[in-house]
Amino acid sequence: MRVKVSKRLWPHRQASTKSDKFPQPNEVTEGALQVWRTLPERIRQDPSLASFRQEHERLHGDVDPLPAEDGDGRIENGHHEETAMATHAFTQIGINVTNEAGQVRVLDGRDLENNNEDQHDEAETHGKSLIRKYLIWFKIAVLLVVWCVFTAFLMSNNEHVDQLSLISVPRNSSPRVFPIATSDLQRIGLGLRGPFRLQENELAINDSVPLPVLQVVVMRSYFDAEGMEIYIENATQLWQLDVVYPHLIDATKDTKKQRTFELSPIDPLWLAQANRTELSFEFTSTIDGELPLQLNVDECPIYKRDGVIYAAAVLCGLYIMIIWEIVNRTFAAIIASTLSVGILAALNSRPSMATIMGWIDVETLLLLFGMMILVAILSETGVFDYLAVYAYKITNGHVWPLINCLCLFTAVLSSFLDNVTTVLLMTPVTIRLCEVMSLNPVPILMCMVIYSNIGGALTPVGDPPNVIIASNSYISKNGVNFAVFTLHMLPGVLLVMVQTYIQLRFKFRNISDLQFKDSPEVEELRHEIHVWKRAAASLSAYSKDEELVRQTLMKKVNRLKRSLKKRMTAVIEPAPNYQQTLANLQAKYPIRNKQLLIKCSAALIFVISLFFLHSVPELQRLSLGWTALLGAIFLIILADIEDMEAILARVEWSTLLFFAALFILMEALTELGLIEWIGNMTEHIILSVGEDQRLMVAILIILWVSAVASAFVDNIPLTTMMVKITISLAQNSTLNLPLQPLVWALALGACLGGNGTLIGASANVVCAGVAEQHGYKFTFLQFFKVGFPIMIGSIIVTTGYLLVSHSLFAWH
Repeated sequence: MRVKVSKRLWPHRQASTKSDKFPQPNEVTEGALQVWRTLPERIRQDPSLASFRQEHERLHGDVDPLPAEDGDGRIENGHHEETAMATHAFTQIGINVTNEAGQVRVLDGRDLENNNEDQHDEAETHGKSLIRKYLIWFKIAVLLVVWCVFTAFLMSNNEHVDQLSLISVPRNSSPRVFPIATSDLQRIGLGLRGPFRLQENELAINDSVPLPVLQVVVMRSYFDAEGMEIYIENATQLWQLDVVYPHLIDATKDTKKQRTFELSPIDPLWLAQANRTELSFEFTSTIDGELPLQLNVDECPIYKRDGVIYAAAVLCGLYIMIIWEIVNRTFAAIIASTLSVGILAALNSRPSMATIMGWIDVETLLLLFGMMILVAILSETGVFDYLAVYAYKITNGHVWPLINCLCLFTAVLSSFLDNVTTVLLMTPVTIRLCEVMSLNPVPILMCMVIYSNIGGALTPVGDPPNVIIASNSYISKNGVNFAVFTLHMLPGVLLVMVQTYIQLRFKFRNISDLQFKDSPEVEELRHEIHVWKRAAASLSAYSKDEELVRQTLMKKVNRLKRSLKKRMTAVIEPAPNYQQTLANLQAKYPIRNKQLLIKCSAALIFVISLFFLHSVPELQRLSLGWTALLGAIFLIILADIEDMEAILARVEWSTLLFFAALFILMEALTELGLIEWIGNMTEHIILSVGEDQRLMVAILIILWVSAVASAFVDNIPLTTMMVKITISLAQNSTLNLPLQPLVWALALGACLGGNGTLIGASANVVCAGVAEQHGYKFTFLQFFKVGFPIMIGSIIVTTGYLLVSHSLFAWH
């Protein structure tokens, strides 16, 4: 049976086109042009918005870095075919069906539109909509309860302000007593700032000059009715701190130490004889000189056992909201971070606004912001489309060779650049590459970002956990430099890349899993509808100019929807061959603005060169964030961009806000004791095994704990805590554990663990944000189904590598 598609215009459709009439150039105002310039390039250049472009060129000339029209008057953005199809979306389709007997029957559009669903389907749909309505009301009710809880906590408690006191501890073991105002306490917190020896510093100890220490204990005194002290006892265990040598005090930077003391119960026998009790701190120093200290007493410290439970509950709530997509992930992070601050307020530890702002890692946000501006301007040149077509050409249009080249290039680039930067550069190329090959970008992006995290584990500058580990002074003084780090990580990373490739080939063994379920034309129309809807939703109706642009975009959406309905009923034409497809793509996606591309290349060379120099510690002068910001400013000056609103509109503000909320959440969970609890449990398990198996157990525990924890909490505070535990284990003379194997286990675990979940690594979040901006969304569960099994496989392979190389052959 042959199916032939023909078109003819139905009279009842002609009336509907009046409401879809696009504005004429004389209707476009200067304010509407400003709104138009903030739209994404692929929407701004669509012929349905040609009146805006014509008015812009009439008023300003071609000052915007936009693609020019060719000699035939066609716009070189590759969307004229789609728009021509959308422009005639009101044209009805007639389908001529010829059967075996040669009889022809014409089905017009009215026959297709009058196929209504039966009553059973309508009832089922009505039931689902009713359930959905109840679930929405339930969600709103729960979120309102949470809002009321943290609002009440924040309103009922003032900000916690440290009361600082300056004391001086006498020389040569003479005690210094500091009274405590309240005597009826179960626990008390003490913060000290002074010339303490950092755990990371090398010890210059000899037998003749012992290291000086400071001993702190809480004393409880019992007094009779006449005020005479009748008994004194230790209310807590002794806290001992290492102090620097006397001649180094003036040259040593003050270090902060904190401790929560659990007070022993009052002795009932002495209480019966006493009239009152008093608590006091007793400080004793073995240093030969006065020891200046800054003291802060907290009479209501957080009870860490309860704090860990509260922190776990907040973290579970965040994952519930993200996994089941109850709310947008950025809003979920804002709710969770605000709730965690509210819990701190309820525990009388509400942080000040200055403290909260200090929790945000501005360095990371600055890096993302600068690179997002660079990528936004670079996308105007059409280089991403051009590179995608070039990759299609060198792989002859074969799917897996193309994926392999893409993932391998991403991994190598992530080894020497920050992997967030790599993902920002590679995600637009990957998306365009998938579009020209009619592939679903979501699974390809997952493969790409997984390899980015693996490649970032290779060098000390590839991933933030590696930067934290390699920049530690104690670790670097023990022989862990750039070359040694890379040499020991290279075999493990290569093994993991092979294992990941095998798992991905098995996961996507059916090529249909990498393609859309519907025809490429249908999926492309759905994607276009999503992009245009997103652009329309970003505009408000507060001004007449924005409303004019928004209505124009919605008219385009309506036409695309009608085109989609027609495509669902039309016959699918056979795909052209490789040579024809390549020729069409090369003609469709040339470099649109070579002059701007040269300027972008100069800025990228500057940024990437400084990124590479950042890998050499002796040449580090600028941080990654400063480098990205300077590169963005440099490019804006070169490109002479006057309309900053159009550039800032391309920045993924929701991603930046998500990171800011996540930083606050993780610091609040740290204050509640979650990260410390993970570290203490790790150390306790390692100390509980026999000496002959201690290195093997230490490698296993550090690797697996850091990997699993990094998948669900931010790996930056976790790595900071685990570095301290690793150094503590290596410095413990009774354990006799080498430092380097523990460092490799921590680095591999923290980096590879980020592949476990969507928010396990910064690169994952950035990739998801950029993909959503292009109209492709992948959920937490979609990433979890691919990433978590790969993470488990990676850690298993890494376990074998570390045990063989260090426990069996003692490579270290």
